[in-house]
Amino acid sequence: MTNQEDLKAIGALFEELKDSWNKGDGVAFGNCFMEDADYVTFMGQHLKGRKQIADVHQMLFNGPLQGSILLSGASSDLQPRFIAPDVAIVHAIGEVRLAGPAQDPNDRGSINTNVVMKQSGEWKLTAFHNCRIQEFPRGER
Repeated sequence: MTNQEDLKAIGALFEELKDSWNKGDGVAFGNCFMEDADYVTFMGQHLKGRKQIADVHQMLFNGPLQGSILLSGASSDLQPRFIAPDVAIVHAIGEVRLAGPAQDPNDRGSINTNVVMKQSGEWKLTAFHNCRIQEFPRGER
């Protein structure tokens, strides 16, 4: 049986991830991750460690993603699959809306696979892999 407090804490972690993005705060965004976390972007870049995740996101928040908003499903919609009492896999849906509507192609919906771990009583992301949502061609499902 899943601990309701853990479900609530994992939901809060994803809310903090979204809130730090929307504030353009790379340090706060990075603090959602373990010190040695892995982060794979939708373009296939592999970021290694909290510092690199924070630094790269701050560069993006100060540049091409300045003023962008991360939209995501409600944290209550998350359905962690616990593979151990302190490790869970979480699939989440999100979309980044760019500040300038003219530069936003409106096809930025993404799905990400996350591994979260509880360490010293706190849930953090240890692995994150993001990709664009694609529809299956007809007849291939």
